[in-house]
Amino acid sequence: MASFFRSKAEQDLYRKLKWLIFFRALFALVMLGSVVVAMLRSRPGLEPRGGPLDYLVLISFSILILSAAYLIILPRFKRLLLFAYFQVSIDTVLVTLIIFVTGSFSSIFTFMYLVVIVYAAMVMYRSGGMITATLCSIQYGLMVDLEYYAIINPLGYDAGFLAASYDWQYVVYKLFLTIVACYAVAFLSGFLSEQERAAKRELWAMEDQMKRVERLAAVGEIAAGLAHEIKNPLASLNGSIQMLRDSLDYDPDQQRLMQIVMREADRLSTLVTDFLRFAKPGTGKAEVIQLDKAVSEIVSLFASDPRYREYLEVKTDLTTGLQVKIDPEHLKQVMWNLLNNAAEAIEGQGAIEVKLYPTRKNYACISVADNGCGISEESMASIYDPFFSTKSGGTGLGLSIVQQVIGAHGGLVDLDSTPGKGTTVTVLLRQAPS
Repeated sequence: MASFFRSKAEQDLYRKLKWLIFFRALFALVMLGSVVVAMLRSRPGLEPRGGPLDYLVLISFSILILSAAYLIILPRFKRLLLFAYFQVSIDTVLVTLIIFVTGSFSSIFTFMYLVVIVYAAMVMYRSGGMITATLCSIQYGLMVDLEYYAIINPLGYDAGFLAASYDWQYVVYKLFLTIVACYAVAFLSGFLSEQERAAKRELWAMEDQMKRVERLAAVGEIAAGLAHEIKNPLASLNGSIQMLRDSLDYDPDQQRLMQIVMREADRLSTLVTDFLRFAKPGTGKAEVIQLDKAVSEIVSLFASDPRYREYLEVKTDLTTGLQVKIDPEHLKQVMWNLLNNAAEAIEGQGAIEVKLYPTRKNYACISVADNGCGISEESMASIYDPFFSTKSGGTGLGLSIVQQVIGAHGGLVDLDSTPGKGTTVTVLLRQAPS
């Protein structure tokens, strides 16, 4: 599910990065203040120039400068996820430096790796947490190995505190424990962040649906009455033309003109009927149905349509045993609109894939995916609006009707599209108890 969440997801990431920059700068200020207090309280001559505290001051100022730079660059950087990975990667290096100047293997600040991993998972989810855990493990392992073999030594510390002074089994044990802790924290933080992301997406979907319903409710009330008033004259017009055609002598030109009038009157009547369904969908005669059987029948009927069967391949992957409470005619109308939209988006040979599967929170999910032309980002904002269509001959009511019908049954509709690659429409319906 997710493309219409794109802007909201980016806004969420932008907000998280701002908070991350703020807390990074706050940490640098706290560390700088602590170091200054420690330097003032230390006796003269106890802390040589170039010792750990001097390096911590330098690192603190570096973090503050980086934070200011991040804050300036953030509004101008379009690829926010890449920028987040860059920031977190730099943070792992800074933490490694802090650990190195405070004792390296004997440092008490090793836990800071875990802090970086936690907020990396919060910002970049499971993959970000795992990548950060890998970076931390590599850096810590390399630092400890170089220290153990006396290639590098933390400044200002006695030989008794170095890794080489410990038994190699203990060094390996601590190294192994630190790496396991990094990956364990990454896994748990990633799991929780994925749960949070799924909950946010559901909330965004409901918010979007509520906004669309509120925006269209007033229009629907007025339009429903207007549509009824239009249908009656259209029916009279169509009947009158038929009677006139039958009563007149045959004239090819007159017959052709009357046929055009009747055809256009029928088209207007169909358009008004569709708009009535959009404005007043109702719940119909809802009943509990086996969703896989109903969807399979509709898809089979569509696949046998002469207009599409020559160039379309329709594939299904339907989980059995799912049942929902819905008017069967409404379900057919929804599926037919989605399949028609998918077919019309494909130029030449193509494929449509229909899936049915259960989701968490007791929902049944129907997805209709095509490999057609897709929908541009500019059109995504208006895709559910009535009379908005990306096709030259479309009425622009298909998705609006789907939205209204599914909403009337307490469900949700989501659309994900990539220009040039295709579109996936997902319908969520709450499962009915067995």
